Amino acid sequence: MLQLGDEVTLYSLVFVLVLLGTRSPLWSTALTTSLYLFVAMFRFPQLATSRARQVLNPVAGKASAVAHRGSGHDAPENTIAAIREASRNGATSVELDLGFSADGIPILMHDDTVDRTTNGSGPLNKMSFSELRKLDASAKHRFSSKFVGEKIPTLEEAVKECIKLKLTIYFDVKGHPDESAASLKDLYKKYPVLYNSSIVCSFHPKVIYRMRQIDPEVLTALTHRPWSLSCLGDGTPRFSSLWQHHWMMMMDVLLDWAHHHLLWRLCGISAFLIQKNVVSQDYVQYWAQRGVEVVAWTINTKLEKDYFQEVLLINYITDSLVEDCEPHY
Repeated sequence: MLQLGDEVTLYSLVFVLVLLGTRSPLWSTALTTSLYLFVAMFRFPQLATSRARQVLNPVAGKASAVAHRGSGHDAPENTIAAIREASRNGATSVELDLGFSADGIPILMHDDTVDRTTNGSGPLNKMSFSELRKLDASAKHRFSSKFVGEKIPTLEEAVKECIKLKLTIYFDVKGHPDESAASLKDLYKKYPVLYNSSIVCSFHPKVIYRMRQIDPEVLTALTHRPWSLSCLGDGTPRFSSLWQHHWMMMMDVLLDWAHHHLLWRLCGISAFLIQKNVVSQDYVQYWAQRGVEVVAWTINTKLEKDYFQEVLLINYITDSLVEDCEPHY
């Protein structure tokens, strides 16, 4: 639930900003009231926190290690082999990326192309499922010889394997709000156990809002990284133009504010997946007061894992369950 202090701060800030821009108390009042009514009318209520904890913490009282892309450092990412390897290495949860073939089949794939992870090349949305199925998903992995011939799985194949292994699933949705929500809804109806063993996550608020529209009972989370519009995951600026870089930095500030004060409430999320560098005890407490669980990413050293699991007591996403490694962007 949004705290009263949040309400006052949010709408007071909007009022002041509009007043500074328009110098009109009438317009400021009208626009602030419109925003309040919009959020009140179109927001989704949060699901019960007890249910969120049940999904996110399958082992009561213990923070969970979530295998990123099925623990892509230990096995070819987003494959059945990775899911099985994660389970063998002690994971209770896996994060899997949802993509689509050219003929609309939901599959597991992180990138927009198949070049980085397979022996093929080309855009994902230009390749049919039958073409994708011929590729070796282990071709570029450091343990490729151990997983020769591993196929790109369908989303349903991955879900069935996770259910079999009793793994909680973090569905990471990259885009395609309507198609993704429809595909996931079909799976939730076909496999009702997913309602208490999975969560739908995305960097795109539109995806999460659409998921809540099509099935309000699905647990959801927003994913966020500060400065994601202006910089890549490793901190490299996205744009060579200085003015464009600084413009996007201003957009980053606005996006960050929206995530922490508006979008989470509009979508009625149960968890917030955040890049590890901003996480602290105060940050975890901030979200706890709002009924939202914090999940940090990507945690790849034992020292960091111990800190997040034993001090902050929150779930973390990792590329490896067996050794320290560099982050996989």
